Amino acid sequence: MRSPLDNPFTPGSDTVPVVWAGRISQLTEWSAVVRPRLHAGMPERGRTILGEPGLGKSTLVRRIAEKAAADGDWVTPQVRLPAGADPLKAVAAAILRLSDQAGLAAAREQRITGILERVRQVAASGISLTIDRATGPEPYSVLTELLIEVGVAARRAGRVVLVHIDEIQNVSDENALSQLLISLGDAITAKMPVELPGGIVDQRALPIAVYLTGLPEFAEKASSRSGATFARRFATNTLEPISDEDLLFALSPFIDPGWESSDETGGISTIRMTPEAAEMIVSVSCGEPFLFQLAGERAWYAGTGDVITLDEVVSGWEAARHEATAHVERILDRLPPKEQEFVTRMAEMDPKHRTLTGIARAMGYDNATNAGPFAQRLDTVRGIISRGRKYTFRHRALEAYLTTGWPELESGTSTLRAEQGPQPA
Repeated sequence: MRSPLDNPFTPGSDTVPVVWAGRISQLTEWSAVVRPRLHAGMPERGRTILGEPGLGKSTLVRRIAEKAAADGDWVTPQVRLPAGADPLKAVAAAILRLSDQAGLAAAREQRITGILERVRQVAASGISLTIDRATGPEPYSVLTELLIEVGVAARRAGRVVLVHIDEIQNVSDENALSQLLISLGDAITAKMPVELPGGIVDQRALPIAVYLTGLPEFAEKASSRSGATFARRFATNTLEPISDEDLLFALSPFIDPGWESSDETGGISTIRMTPEAAEMIVSVSCGEPFLFQLAGERAWYAGTGDVITLDEVVSGWEAARHEATAHVERILDRLPPKEQEFVTRMAEMDPKHRTLTGIARAMGYDNATNAGPFAQRLDTVRGIISRGRKYTFRHRALEAYLTTGWPELESGTSTLRAEQGPQPA
């Protein structure tokens, strides 16, 4: 029997969902590239994971963090930065927790004691300490010093340090953002001497991994503040929707052998899903992790039996479609007016005629170059469209919203209107 307490789908909660779909390349990069290189003392850039709301940026890094913690690495909690907050205070508090893991609080060196005390002041007062130079170095530099000390301790203990800062786009103070990025960048590029066999001393990179997650426009903000320095120290990955094949694979345990769930007597029951139900969940999700979790959650609640049917998915999605609509409308509303007009005009056109020239003319421009900057940002910064001889949508939920009846289903059927192809706008 299905119970709300056993629902394995968790939309929008910033927790790692039990039913995980896709992002294999990013997960593999951590386990096969980033962590092994840091363990070996090789330099490795930080990672910036960006994307529109609902693409699972935070949950992706939290899954990486869970894996790291399970392997014994030292991991910060998810450092979420509210709009207008002082980022140095939040990061200082997280690094202090890492220093506790590293055992630095018990260190007898006066230098480390001084660093810890200064970072405690940063955690209390943040960037405002900058005006009081007499009490010590700049807040960002002392954060770097402490993170380096944590990295040195991690190297000696055979661990890797993972720092996750979320909602990084909320740092509105240009000075604070610059200081934060420089502090983190200096720490991940720092080295320590290591004595090798034969008395040879080599310089090895510290095992510090930094993951920044946020909305796509952060990349432009960071580049304008730190320029080439940021690009050298952080590799940016803009997430795209997950493929239907990966979503179906995530649901395959429900089809065979079935999803284990506790029953009312304290035993274990098996919840299954018909193939048609799984295909419908994938269809309405349009590759969006949030929509996938939302459709699965509502389908689970739509019945109590041990088989999730197509009708239950349809019934559950009917209850969820207003939330799904609001989700996509928020993404559209986030776009600046000209970018919003670009995707709207593009959606109105037959896919065969979606060229830059055609879209520019639909926007009222005589020259295609006038629309070029909007197309470039929608492609390289936001990941919403793909440029080429013909322009296409990468953000499939936004495309479905603009070109079809999504998220509504055909009345009296179990067929998505989106499956009928583009509709006149």
